[in-house]
Amino acid sequence: MARSPGESLPAQGKLPVVLTINGKRAQLGVAPWTTLLDALRDHLDLTGTKKGCDHGQCGACTVLLNGRRINSCLTFAVMQDGAEITTVEGLAANGSLHPVQQAFIDHDAFQCGYCTSGQICSAVGLISEGRAKSAAEIRELMSGNICRCGAYPNIVAAIQQAMGKP
Repeated sequence: MARSPGESLPAQGKLPVVLTINGKRAQLGVAPWTTLLDALRDHLDLTGTKKGCDHGQCGACTVLLNGRRINSCLTFAVMQDGAEITTVEGLAANGSLHPVQQAFIDHDAFQCGYCTSGQICSAVGLISEGRAKSAAEIRELMSGNICRCGAYPNIVAAIQQAMGKP
């Protein structure tokens, strides 16, 4: 049946989603088109994960999904029902920063700070993948995270510190 101009589509119902976020179970009701990024920011008030380009090109929205790094703007929350999500807020433990967070501070690996949460989550995922053996490999494997301020040398140095490499 055709809609007349200006007629809106009927509102979709919200779908139930259960996620474990930073070790805590969260039950949400979200529209089917709600991205994981928007669920984190708008429904759970976890604003450390940033909305940059909203197209998966900048990496500001990087989180860990079941231990793997993803761009949270490119996946729907309903697709991740039952998943474990770690955001930058969930990396510190027992009052101590995660080694990557501390290394970013030690190496002044941020300037404006907007991309930092995505950089840190991506670096944690990169280290757990165990594929980067050199500064060149770190740069290549972190290439999905854009820093407009140009803190790349410091970011690489921070990741090397967290990896235990000089």
